[in-house]
Amino acid sequence: MRLSARNQLSGSVVAAHAGVLTTTVKVQLEGGATMTSSITKEAADELGLEVGKPVIVVVKASDVILAVE
Repeated sequence: MRLSARNQLSGSVVAAHAGVLTTTVKVQLEGGATMTSSITKEAADELGLEVGKPVIVVVKASDVILAVE
């Protein structure tokens, strides 16, 4: 698969928690950092997501916001 998005990070699923409509997926990236994604349950089922499965995290955002207190 080829995508125009350049922010593609390789990793593997370390947790997937399915709700009624959405699934929260935690991915450990190469290097040890983690990212969490919330996707539809239908998409998670279609992708066959399970712990240990390799995935590519694609980040596409027009804004990146930082905050401090």
